[in-house]
Amino acid sequence: MTWVVLGPPGAGGPARAAPDAKEIRRLQACAEVLQEVMDVPEGIPKDLLHKSYCVVVIPSVKKAALGVGGRFGKGAAVCRTEGGRGAWGAPLMVTLGGGSFGLQIGGQSSDYVFLVMNPKGIDNLLKSKFTLGADCSVAAGPKGRSMEAATDAQMRAEILTYSRSRGVFAGLSLEGAVLKQDDDSNFDVYGGNVAAREVLSNPGFKIPSEARPLVDALRTLSANHVSG
Repeated sequence: MTWVVLGPPGAGGPARAAPDAKEIRRLQACAEVLQEVMDVPEGIPKDLLHKSYCVVVIPSVKKAALGVGGRFGKGAAVCRTEGGRGAWGAPLMVTLGGGSFGLQIGGQSSDYVFLVMNPKGIDNLLKSKFTLGADCSVAAGPKGRSMEAATDAQMRAEILTYSRSRGVFAGLSLEGAVLKQDDDSNFDVYGGNVAAREVLSNPGFKIPSEARPLVDALRTLSANHVSG
């Protein structure tokens, strides 16, 4: 693929070829998963989404088929710009990986949604990679229309995690999983190397048309940040 970059991504975005079809499908899947889990009556509480600084969606995370397994998936992270004060911005492409021990009979695919609940969580997303539970506090997120049933541990966590598998939606702790920036996919989507801080925090950073469904879904579901 040949790229022609006419200017830095932060200055209105580079001239670029269209992303590969797999990246377009990935962004579409992120938008679909987010909308579907928010439509579930016993899903993510809306008031928690309003308090979140970022949302990470990892569709179709695969697990190993037997024995000591692992998990791996690709998705996108979207943050409210200006440190949580602005509108939802452009997506940063990310990967999720990590070991999971214990007997696992049969392959399994799950959709994951993470809510980043404070500015320290944003700082972790700006790193090339970080480990849930080690570099940041993580907890299975509460479900339902209201967060009244949330525990103190959940409310203190930097990241709340949710999983959907075979139609069952639940909070799920993912301690030990590693979230990394997907440099190759970000290059593909934006047509050049991009800085995570520019993508996630700069309100002037150009949102690719392929990412519009995901960003527009967030702006519809939670237009403004509500400090908690």
